[in-house]
Formats: sequence, C-alpha cells, structure tokens
Amino acid sequence: MKQNKALSMLSIATKAGSTVTGEFSTEKAVKEGRAYLVVVASDASDNTKKKFSDMCNYYHVTMKVFSDKVSLGNACGKEFRASLAVKDKGLADAVIKQIDCLDNLEVQ
Repeated sequence: MKQNKALSMLSIATKAGSTVTGEFSTEKAVKEGRAYLVVVASDASDNTKKKFSDMCNYYHVTMKVFSDKVSLGNACGKEFRASLAVKDKGLADAVIKQIDCLDNLEVQ
C-alpha cells in the first residue's frame, strides 16, 4: 500500500514536469545540479546502482533504491525505467518521506 503512495508521488512529480527519466537524462540532471532525488530500481544492474550511488555521493544528491523498473516506468508514463531524477525539492522531499516510511515498515 505504501509503495503505491510513493509511486503516486512520482507520478504527480512527472505530471508536474519535475522528473527526468532514463540513465542519460538522470545523470545530466545530477551533474547540472538540477536533481534533488535520484531513484534507481531495485532490479537495475549492480553497475547502474554503483554508478548513481557514487555520482550522488559526489554531487550531494539523495539516492534511493526503490521498486522495480516496470513500476517506476509506469509511474512516469513509460514502459520501464531503471532510473529517474526528481527536480523539484518539495516533491523530492515528499517522495523521500514515503520511501523512508516504507523502509521503516519493512525493518520492523
């Protein structure tokens, strides 16, 4: 249920024009300082996860590993996506909050 809320927030961010999807667009947004959050699908390759983890650490951007490629893609109106960036701080904070709530529920 909570995962749906986080995906809904990503869908809202996309409709607001505040996301970029795909590896190249996500990387460009991070390097240009326009990304506040990077979401990488849990079923993305280890190389993709490491690449974005290293990049986000270097550029001080929050990164979350969340959901799967198909669900992330559907939230953004695409077939599948391994990565996306949220460019609006308020929406990024809302998505982070939802993902963190989901992580806290799984830990308990």
